[in-house]
Amino acid sequence: MPLKLIAAAMIATVLTMAPADAARIKDVAMIEGVRENQLIGYGLVVGLDRTGDQVIGGQFTIQAMMSMLNKMGINLVINPIQLLTRNIASVMVTAKLPPFAKPGMPLDVVVSSMANAKSLQGGTLLLTPLKAPNQQVYAVAQGPLSIGGFLGGTGGAGGNTVTKNHQATGIVPGGAIVEKEIVVNIDTWESVNVMLRQADFTTALRVSEAIDGVFGTGTALPVNSGQIRSTVPANFQGRIVQYLATLEGLDVAVDVPAKVVVNERTGTVVLGEHVRLSTCAISHGNLSISVKSTLNVSQPTAPIIGSSAGQTVVTPDVQTEIKEEPSRLLVVDETVTLGEVVQALNAVGVTPRDLVAILSALKAAGALQANLEII
Repeated sequence: MPLKLIAAAMIATVLTMAPADAARIKDVAMIEGVRENQLIGYGLVVGLDRTGDQVIGGQFTIQAMMSMLNKMGINLVINPIQLLTRNIASVMVTAKLPPFAKPGMPLDVVVSSMANAKSLQGGTLLLTPLKAPNQQVYAVAQGPLSIGGFLGGTGGAGGNTVTKNHQATGIVPGGAIVEKEIVVNIDTWESVNVMLRQADFTTALRVSEAIDGVFGTGTALPVNSGQIRSTVPANFQGRIVQYLATLEGLDVAVDVPAKVVVNERTGTVVLGEHVRLSTCAISHGNLSISVKSTLNVSQPTAPIIGSSAGQTVVTPDVQTEIKEEPSRLLVVDETVTLGEVVQALNAVGVTPRDLVAILSALKAAGALQANLEII
């Protein structure tokens, strides 16, 4: 049977065997060696409408301008401080170099102010080399900025300024050009390492079994909770792209540990699928104290002829009210599903912020069978 028919039969088998609640391997894992690389550079943004760096705090902007002008053959005979006309700003430029990027490929770059520029609106990024951690230049960036907002008005003491979105950061869509590629010879690979984004022994074993089920027993080996090593079959040697495409399309049931994530600032609570409660009793109530102070004016009556006049005074009237919401003791049986956990907690009649306190108490009592993570 031709190799193309074998590959088509493998893919068809995978699609028919896919569980309803499964996820693709490409959604939960990545291939080792196929990744992005971070690039960074220092540059200047010009063309600002007096919203750039100021003298105080923008000394390195002056030095960068002098260095740039000297490289262009312009020798200055004036005070360098006079160069800072607030129409220029120092910025850091960042970008991500995708895998297999070739010279000439455009990249989006993010431009962020370094000093005290008020806005980068209307500015143009000058030619900026972008380097990797090995200090080699892999791309150069230049072009007009887009900040997705605006800064309007005259400002001043009257506050006649309207601002929309963040003004100190912008992007240059397609503003960088790749000058050097990072060579990755995948054609010579004899094995592939699949790296799980969330390490889990059960998921690693299931990924290994899914690969073995399509490419043959013994093809994949789970090395640890986050890595599965897969040998490239003989019929895919030299056709590594077809092999990776088939491997990434395999479906696997992902297993994650039970976890409860709590954000105390916003009152947000997220419960994972496997969260369970042991048999326990929950009681929750709120006590609120309200103090109301009213200032009354005491005005004396008209004085009798010949007697001393009275004096007007202010008499405070303080009223204190204590209100305690009725609470009840609720016995929660050992739960089996996440829906039963939510139903049991809702039966207490608490708000999301109150739920934070209840979950913390349940974890301290050992009744919450999950990891409690507070962010």
